[in-house]
Amino acid sequence: MPIYEYWCDSCRRIVSSYRQRFSVPPPPCPRCGSSELKRIFSTFSVQKTYSELYEDILSDHELTHGMMRNDPRALAEWNKRMSGGEKPSTEYEEMTERMEMGEWPVAQLEEKKQEFFGQGKSSSESG
Repeated sequence: MPIYEYWCDSCRRIVSSYRQRFSVPPPPCPRCGSSELKRIFSTFSVQKTYSELYEDILSDHELTHGMMRNDPRALAEWNKRMSGGEKPSTEYEEMTERMEMGEWPVAQLEEKKQEFFGQGKSSSESG
């Protein structure tokens, strides 16, 4: 279902609402209850399928060669394309920025590995 946006003159706010189709009358304002909402133009996005994303990435020969050479810049670019424009967490963004500069953020990756697997030694190290 699409999300439509409306302007409420009473409380002077933008209201978003899931609507099954455009011809359905606007809902009452969830803030003030006014039924006088005016539909406004809003942006929208179209998501690519994973198949289309992979096809796009694999057709980029420079990117695929970079991935095969284990270039951190190529992995950062691949990551950016796969995220679909979503904003990453701050720590992930820091790692990606380092990769875009050609560095592998080894210390950060090791720290995350320790957080995930616990502070003790892994079974392969204790053996």
